[in-house]
Amino acid sequence: MPWEMSEPSLRLESDEEAGLLRMSFLEHLEELRARIIKALWGFGAIFLVCVLFSYPLFKIVERPGLIALKNTGVPGAHFVQTNVMESFSIIWVWTPVVAAMFLGSPWILWQAWAFIAPGLYERERRWAVPFLLCTAGLFIAGGLFGYFVAFPYSMSFLFGIGSPADILPLITIDDYFDKFVDVLLGIGLAFELPVLIFFLSLLRVVSPAFLLNHSRYAIIVILVVASLATPSPDAFTMMLFAVPMCMLFFLGIFASYLLVLRREHRRFPWKAFLTWVAVTMALVAFAALIAVVEFQHHLTWRPPLLVK
Repeated sequence: MPWEMSEPSLRLESDEEAGLLRMSFLEHLEELRARIIKALWGFGAIFLVCVLFSYPLFKIVERPGLIALKNTGVPGAHFVQTNVMESFSIIWVWTPVVAAMFLGSPWILWQAWAFIAPGLYERERRWAVPFLLCTAGLFIAGGLFGYFVAFPYSMSFLFGIGSPADILPLITIDDYFDKFVDVLLGIGLAFELPVLIFFLSLLRVVSPAFLLNHSRYAIIVILVVASLATPSPDAFTMMLFAVPMCMLFFLGIFASYLLVLRREHRRFPWKAFLTWVAVTMALVAFAALIAVVEFQHHLTWRPPLLVK
């Protein structure tokens, strides 16, 4: 019949549709390639700048280890080099690489967002700046927490184990740097947990009620991850990692709850919430003041923050 298409016409139309799909797929691949190249160019530029400051950067890297070695109280405890290329590879290659990963994380994340943004609705693209700030900020915050808190305490524990047995700590810079990177990158990635929970809630994969009901299993998983991520097996160091992770887990649940309220066109009682937060902070400050004035404690920048 005249309105019926012949078999060759149907085949031609099918081929054209397949070609359109193929071109669309190839365009996505081309965009992915362009974003990867831009991310690598940015990373490479930051890496070259970091190479110019290799020695100051390595001084920053070795500072927690030197403090931990000093805390052992063993005379002569220091870093050593046991391989000809060890200093070159650590100072001039891997230290700039790690520094470029942290400093270049906002640029790399921006390229990742720019790749997925064209497939989103206009209202979803408004998450670009919060996504970039939260993801990069939490990654850098995790690295800073590992550098100033978790790593120094774990190294002090490990280096000091042999002190009662008159063991002289002589640590290779290669072994030390491996532990340094494992802790900082591990904690940096672990600090992305709130962002992960939020986007899983955004995709309706999980809900705040589901996460709260199964929080005990999440805490068990966090404790297992903490035991694997921390370089020392003592409970104190493991809790230095696990407690912030649990706090970040519940922070992610809170962020997903705010998302659910927004979907249901409800508002969170910020006034009452901030009032309780202010009251809690005031009580903590009052308790600290009593400890300083009445019990002769003084404040420090390191845990437990109040020492006698």
